[in-house]
Amino acid sequence: MPQLHPLPPLTAIPAKLQTIADYEAEAQLHLPESTWHYLQGGAMHELSVRRNMLQFQDIQLTPRHLNDLTAGHTQLNLFGQHYPHPLFLAPIGHQALFHSQAEYASALAAEVMQSNFILSTLTNTHLTNLNKENPYKWFQLYWQGNREKSLALVKLAQQHHYKAIVITIDAPHVGIRDRERKAFFQLPADMQHPHAPAHFEISHLNEGEHPVFHGLMAMAPKWEDIAWLIKHTDLPVILKGVLHPVDAKKSLEYGVSGLIVSNHGGRVLDTTISPLIALQKIRAVVPADYPVLLDGGIRRGSDVFKAIALGASAVLIGRPYIYGLATAGALGVAHVLKILKEEFEITMALMGTATLNDINQDFIYQD
Repeated sequence: MPQLHPLPPLTAIPAKLQTIADYEAEAQLHLPESTWHYLQGGAMHELSVRRNMLQFQDIQLTPRHLNDLTAGHTQLNLFGQHYPHPLFLAPIGHQALFHSQAEYASALAAEVMQSNFILSTLTNTHLTNLNKENPYKWFQLYWQGNREKSLALVKLAQQHHYKAIVITIDAPHVGIRDRERKAFFQLPADMQHPHAPAHFEISHLNEGEHPVFHGLMAMAPKWEDIAWLIKHTDLPVILKGVLHPVDAKKSLEYGVSGLIVSNHGGRVLDTTISPLIALQKIRAVVPADYPVLLDGGIRRGSDVFKAIALGASAVLIGRPYIYGLATAGALGVAHVLKILKEEFEITMALMGTATLNDINQDFIYQD
């Protein structure tokens, strides 16, 4: 159970922590109850939260044997850049809730493990405080209410060698999170968000105007804003939160460099289509070499394999690395990545696949 008096983060990894499930159980001991419910919770009945993990269970593996795997590796190339493996860290804000070193610890662990780290706009750590020379980092942008302020943040990220911009498009309004509200969760009043200033708040509404439709939604980006930003940056622009194949095709038309198929971890709109199903629908309407990443529900290395077999270029993990962060800071995040990376490598070997390019739908079975 979550703790009334949370334990301090560990300084060494005990032998009992062998899986992501182990880390999930351990992380509860190191977080206040309301923070735990904030981390674990989702929108409304939390059906999408559960389905994101269950989506992998009905997919069975069909291995091939006697293949030569001596030249095997997990490398990939996205947007002209080399990545050692396809395990990326999803953008998660407010990481000071989980460890005093916040995003700095997560980014450090990702750098050590050569995992691509995506820094959230809602970071507690200024984007300039991460290692400028780390080649494996992207910046996630929540639209800043207008083009100029959004571009200024993109330019700052580019100056500090972030390699891509990820625009989250599925959360212009916070989800209805019953569990979070019942736990009376609130962000600490003194928590610093260097890239999310007060202009995120709704400006003055005229009489008769709706706070959702005339307030937050009026501040949300439109397709034309995405096209404008693409024209004003040299970095690849990736849209996160795409679930509909029509939006995928429209992204191509507007010059978007790649997509992250995601339902925001089930935290925004409940009962949305699961990312793995959406991935297959989207992959069917975009070019074979168009980058499409999957975010949601990854808990085992075999999940990574299944996602790639169904068309993912790479995968993002979210809650799993926060379990590591809460448990043991940078050390815990690095160990979570190590677990998943090794599970994925062993799955690849046992499936008879030497490279990511070898992984395809011939290796899986769906009812």
